[in-house]
Amino acid sequence: MNNKIIGITLIIVGVAVAIWGYNIYDSASAQLTRTLNGDTPVEAWAGMIGGVIAVVIGITRIK
Repeated sequence: MNNKIIGITLIIVGVAVAIWGYNIYDSASAQLTRTLNGDTPVEAWAGMIGGVIAVVIGITRIK
């Protein structure tokens, strides 16, 4: 039972962090930076990848 609660929490937090990372990636300042020098903010990648990892760990905890 405790693993399921942790899994559900990880899924919810992971989705929120992934959305946050995508919002940073899609922001106007990030788009301007990508246009000028081709760089993507590290926070965007960290949020999206970290969120996906948290969701995957959460799914494995539920099973």
